Amino acid sequence: MASRMTMAQALGTDGSDFTHRQRIATQYQMSATNKSRLNYCIFFHYLLFVVMLAKLSPDILDRLDIFILEIEELQIPQPLWWEYIWSSSLLVSFLGLSAIKKNNIKTLQRYMIGICILGFGPLIYGVMYYSSDVWEYLTIGKTSEIQLWKDLPYGLLWYAFILVAYQVHSFSLLFSWKLMAAWKARGSRKYD
Repeated sequence: MASRMTMAQALGTDGSDFTHRQRIATQYQMSATNKSRLNYCIFFHYLLFVVMLAKLSPDILDRLDIFILEIEELQIPQPLWWEYIWSSSLLVSFLGLSAIKKNNIKTLQRYMIGICILGFGPLIYGVMYYSSDVWEYLTIGKTSEIQLWKDLPYGLLWYAFILVAYQVHSFSLLFSWKLMAAWKARGSRKYD
């Protein structure tokens, strides 16, 4: 639609000279962008939790005395304690969602601490626990002395999961850090 000259406009302008005044402050742009990115990271955290829950389901069903033949035939190895601790990091994600919704710096800091303890801590333990099996498989190539699941090295499967989880948690911390910086910049301008 073409712009027409009206009596309310100044002579010699088409009315588009106001665009320089419609800029969004940088901290608000950063806040919106990083909120969206952190939401994606939390979504991927939920997807990883579903994968972990599928791995833990035989043990959970055994503890509840529920027998499902198809799951038992998969012969999934018994879980270690670090898998349950990592699964509890899902609860921390609700802090992150709450912080995003309310722009609360304290809640976001708690989310970041929770991800460091419940997210990265178990992953580091998993890397150390399976390091000898992965090293033996990658250097020697023998599978006779390492744990296998469906003819695949179990430690290497965990390393794939740990790599993805590490990336998700790292990006979550990065976007949380940028959100805190944007929110603090907004607060400092208000007091000036």
